[in-house]
Amino acid sequence: MAVENKKVIHLFVPGRLCLFGEHSDWAGMYRTINADITPGQAIVSGTEQGIYATAEKADRFIMRGAGEISPEEHWECDMDSAQLLEAAQQGGFFSYVAGVASYINDNYTVGGVRITVTKRDLPIKSGLSSSAAICVLVARAFNQLYHLKMNTKGEMQAAFRGEQRTPSRCGRLDQACAYGVKPVLMGFDGVEIDSRELHAGTTFHWVIANLMAGKDTIRILSDLNKAYPFAKSETERRVQEALGPDNRRFVARAREKLESGDAPGLGEVMNQAQANFDEKVMPASPELTAPVLHSVLQDTVLQPWIYGAKGVGSQGDGSVQFLAKSAADAEQLQKYLLEQRGMPSFTLTLKPGQTVKKAVIPLAGFGTRVFPATKCVRKCFMPLLDTDGLLKPALLIMLERLLDAGIEEICLIIGEDEQEEFDRFFAPLPPEHREKLPADKLRCEDRIAALRQRITYVHQKERLGFGHAVWLAKRFTQGEPVLLLLGDFVYRSNTAVSCCRQVIDAYKECGRALVSITEVPLERVVHYGILHGVWEDDAETLMKVERMYEKPTDDYAREYLGVRNGRGERRYYATFGQYVLTPEVFEELEREITQERKPSEGGEYGLTAALDIVREKYGMYAFVPDGRSFDIGLPEAYRETMWKYCE
Repeated sequence: MAVENKKVIHLFVPGRLCLFGEHSDWAGMYRTINADITPGQAIVSGTEQGIYATAEKADRFIMRGAGEISPEEHWECDMDSAQLLEAAQQGGFFSYVAGVASYINDNYTVGGVRITVTKRDLPIKSGLSSSAAICVLVARAFNQLYHLKMNTKGEMQAAFRGEQRTPSRCGRLDQACAYGVKPVLMGFDGVEIDSRELHAGTTFHWVIANLMAGKDTIRILSDLNKAYPFAKSETERRVQEALGPDNRRFVARAREKLESGDAPGLGEVMNQAQANFDEKVMPASPELTAPVLHSVLQDTVLQPWIYGAKGVGSQGDGSVQFLAKSAADAEQLQKYLLEQRGMPSFTLTLKPGQTVKKAVIPLAGFGTRVFPATKCVRKCFMPLLDTDGLLKPALLIMLERLLDAGIEEICLIIGEDEQEEFDRFFAPLPPEHREKLPADKLRCEDRIAALRQRITYVHQKERLGFGHAVWLAKRFTQGEPVLLLLGDFVYRSNTAVSCCRQVIDAYKECGRALVSITEVPLERVVHYGILHGVWEDDAETLMKVERMYEKPTDDYAREYLGVRNGRGERRYYATFGQYVLTPEVFEELEREITQERKPSEGGEYGLTAALDIVREKYGMYAFVPDGRSFDIGLPEAYRETMWKYCE
């Protein structure tokens, strides 16, 4: 495995679009004073546009290339909390980055960073929280460069605390951009904040347009804050009602429509939420009359293209969001807005969580460690007693678990001289043998026949390492995520859900390359690749990976690789043997192998080097399945597997 982060890391943080629940984040904070206020709730998504940057360690805090966002190109400051805080309080673009840097410097032991903004396609001052995006970007740069062990919520917290040090006084939902381009349900109860990812039930097409007018966000917030913590008039009571119980009802309905894939229903919820906002919140602030926004919402020309529409962010004449009926309708809408109303726009497409329908199993190799058995049978065909009482080749157990997990296509990577043995196994039985089988074994034979239709073979002509074997399946993947299994292991779940299914479901949650892991004792870490990171969930099953290290010493693992659990205890995690590989992994393998770079691992092309590059560029997660892996690649391990697998 790769030992350390590269010197330069690449970052992307999107903007933030509040789909439902504007203002409820700060309103919910008033529950610390008035317990009768309803907790806030919002559905937020990152946008497809954002801020791109590189970051590296430095002696000072340096921001370069900021001309993409601000008239000033360059700003720097000593890593001195007093100086950084003073800069944060002065306002302007650099106040945001200074605020986060001062918060990090106050709470962690860090040096400086040099951040270079390389690109921005996120509109500024359009209700999409470009300020929150840059705050999250700075927090993430410190987190990754100095291994601060913050999970996504931790980065959000650092970004929020940093922005609170500026005159901006942002809301709590802005930092949802830390989750990336996916819908997030957020809750706000006093100072407590909760967030969880949602999954779109179908593809939704949003268009967000700049109204090319103007709004006074500070005035809007000042007017609405007068209704808190205690309403003193009927107008203020109706503001609390709209941002409290009414909002929670709209969010609950929107969530149901989003996850069930009901686009027309979601559009109707948008229309109703806007009408309620106009009725109960608009009277509290003249800025919310927003004549340009409402002229667009009432434009009959665009109605055939949309299911619904509403304001963005604090509302006012900043931006407007539409839920288009299709990609073609979104294109028509954008054309009309630009040509007829002079309003530039961009799209946001929320897609169903991409599931995994393909699997790859590298099987090429003689099986030296279990010789001489492999003189007569390939290692993957060595028999095991399965939990259904049938004696099966280990490969068949693997394949059946894949079918049960919803896998539709399977690629077996084998040697050229091994094809005949695989053909023989998957060939139909002669009628005279088939008719002798009892019902349970006949069903098994039919399943083998069904598997034959799902298998693609790839021949590994040269044995150039595990990464090379995996790379050979690139054409088979066709740019889709794939489940990778090691050919030396079979897996058994402790639940009714197979380990394969658990890993696939975890990938749907995070949407990034994923490695399954299992806990190992400290004295055994020297035998494994060890992963270190921070937990993303309270159950401590999903980890954001920060470091990968191959066969560390006990001392190194104790110092750098322990993962703390909820009780503060250090635990150590090794690869479990199941991966979800994204297209980026195959692109890195392609780059290494086809450009004839020097093999990364002991004279062979390894998979871990590619994974580590993907982790650094795009992020990577690790998941702890509720189950066990059983080794068939070593004689002693195979003996234990035969005894314990079917217990």
